[in-house]
Amino acid sequence: MNIFEALRESHEQQRNLAERLIQTSGHTQEREHLFKQLKNELYAHSVAEDRYLYIPLMFDDVGLDITRHALSEHHEIDELVEKLEETDMSNPSWLATAKQLSEKVHHHLKEEEHKFFQQAGKILEDDEKEKLGKKYLTEYQKYKNADS
Repeated sequence: MNIFEALRESHEQQRNLAERLIQTSGHTQEREHLFKQLKNELYAHSVAEDRYLYIPLMFDDVGLDITRHALSEHHEIDELVEKLEETDMSNPSWLATAKQLSEKVHHHLKEEEHKFFQQAGKILEDDEKEKLGKKYLTEYQKYKNADS
């Protein structure tokens, strides 16, 4: 499995969890559970993705621009997660922030899949894509399992 195939699997989980989260209301166990799952998925994915996609791309001029933009969006997502953690789930503003998070996640994933992956695919060699995919999956699972 190459790096792009591995990342797409996590992307699908992020989309699913974000969609389900914004369908919840009030301070419920379901909302708590979905938020915890999404938060963990986003964290495990971004740590491994930064390390095994974006850092290797930084050594190429085109890759540097991609990386800067993607890392900026990762930071925006992190800030929205922090805002949600600081807000009571029963507060109406919690859902509004969750919707912002969902929109930002969807935007970021679409941009990665339709723009960044194509550019990165031209920069990385095929064997490197495979090696990075394996390393990504190992790192991703380590962080996913850390919260279980």
